[in-house]
Amino acid sequence: MKAVALIPARYDATRFPGKLMAKLGSKSVILRTYESTVNTGLFEEVYVVTDSDIIFEEITASGGKAIKSQKEHECGSDRIAEAAEKIEADIIVNVQGDEPFTKKEPLVKLLEVFEGEDAKEIDLASLMQVLTKVNQIEDPNYVKVVVDQNNFAMFFSRSPIPYPRNKAANAKYYEHIGVYAFRKQALLDFYNTPMTILEDTEKIECLRYLETGKKIKMVETEYMGIEIDTPEDLENAKTFIED
Repeated sequence: MKAVALIPARYDATRFPGKLMAKLGSKSVILRTYESTVNTGLFEEVYVVTDSDIIFEEITASGGKAIKSQKEHECGSDRIAEAAEKIEADIIVNVQGDEPFTKKEPLVKLLEVFEGEDAKEIDLASLMQVLTKVNQIEDPNYVKVVVDQNNFAMFFSRSPIPYPRNKAANAKYYEHIGVYAFRKQALLDFYNTPMTILEDTEKIECLRYLETGKKIKMVETEYMGIEIDTPEDLENAKTFIED
């Protein structure tokens, strides 16, 4: 099973423009993300896929591999799908560009499902972690996912799901972490399908997979890394580096 990691990297982030080129110690956020992904040793190839000449030069000047997007894209899956068309691989893993401390263990668990007993049912897999704080459960910036008894995704929402009408049921709330492992064909099918109504309503791209009948296996993890969404996140992340 050949696994390749693609890191979508858009320069103009809404909440923190230019964040991927912000310095985290002696290196940029995107370069640290690229290096930490390579250092997992899980992938035959790792590429940054970007619309930005600045990010492209940042990676290639450091000896890394980058692919320049040829089209405009609204989401990371579309960006990496364009690149994946020309890459030979069984599994394409989407690693977020703003995760400079990407860890190996969750990615191992993600890849292992494609060799499990229900592997033939899986079109793509993604990560989730338990939410326990009420303010996070209610925060629309935290995408929630509900799963069936076999951990296949049933729905994703920015709203609290399931709704706690019976609080005594003690339902678990899961945050969806936007790291995906796709069968290549599932990713290309996504790319060639127009945005769906639920996806457009919630602005959650994985709803397109569910609406078109794809099966998403969710993998629970306790820690993925530190995501850089704001200047405050960047300052907090600096306490975890030594150079």
